[in-house]
Amino acid sequence: MTLKQLQYAVTVADTGNITEAAKKLFIAQPSLTSSIHELEKEYDITIFTRGNKGVELTPDGDEFLGYARQVLEQANLIDERYTGKSKGKQRFSVSAQHYSFVVEAFVELLKEYGGDKYEFHMRETQTYDIIDDVAHLRSEIGILYVNEFNETVIRKTLRDNNLTFTSLFIAKPHVFVGKGSPLAKKKAISLDDLKPYPRLSYEQGSHNSFYFSEEILSTVDSNKELVVCDRASLFNMLIGLNGYTICSGVISEELNGPNIIAKPLKVDDYMEIGYVLPGSIPPSQLTLKYIDILKKLV
Repeated sequence: MTLKQLQYAVTVADTGNITEAAKKLFIAQPSLTSSIHELEKEYDITIFTRGNKGVELTPDGDEFLGYARQVLEQANLIDERYTGKSKGKQRFSVSAQHYSFVVEAFVELLKEYGGDKYEFHMRETQTYDIIDDVAHLRSEIGILYVNEFNETVIRKTLRDNNLTFTSLFIAKPHVFVGKGSPLAKKKAISLDDLKPYPRLSYEQGSHNSFYFSEEILSTVDSNKELVVCDRASLFNMLIGLNGYTICSGVISEELNGPNIIAKPLKVDDYMEIGYVLPGSIPPSQLTLKYIDILKKLV
């Protein structure tokens, strides 16, 4: 295995096409194909399957490329440290539940460390996908919450994927509502207060278990349920339909505007929000800097 071979494999994965990757790398297509075959033979895995439409990563290839990107990033850091020159783009990925402080930290990291060339990914996604992204190194870090209800299942899933969870802070439950909602006039809100209004929650796909819900108290019955996939839709429905969602209460007015507010919820519960990292690979310098920014924000 060489760094050049790893770069070849990453480029093929990024382009999804051997011919395009060869052009991008300025090498002959047979040489590129041979290099990939040598990697597959050395590690006794199939990295790509080949078809009429190009190439696709296998599950083994997906895992291998995660490690390859980490190795290339570390090599780039060595070059930057001892030559003063950075090779290629800065790359960084986060997978998280829908928290504004996560996006705010991401923006700060990009402003401070993005440099002239970068490729940053901010994935606000489903809970199980956060775990899967970090486990397969598609993201360097994940952000999610645990509490008494879901902790056993979430921590077992993390252990099964060789991941660690580190707490950032513990929040008391709040309710997000629009500024014009009748609920906005209350100093604190009870579960009975919520009954007439639509409850909004985030879609969890094939892992739509209560334990993977992004919102606490997901087992409490509601007559009006709205399920969305993105933050913009949720906020628009909060305002337009006088809906609500149960959350940590942490929100950035700068990023999300002044029309969504948080009110304390009168329940005896909590949300322990923290970050997830691979258990077998040390975090990159960008990941450590991102964690530092998260800690300062919260």
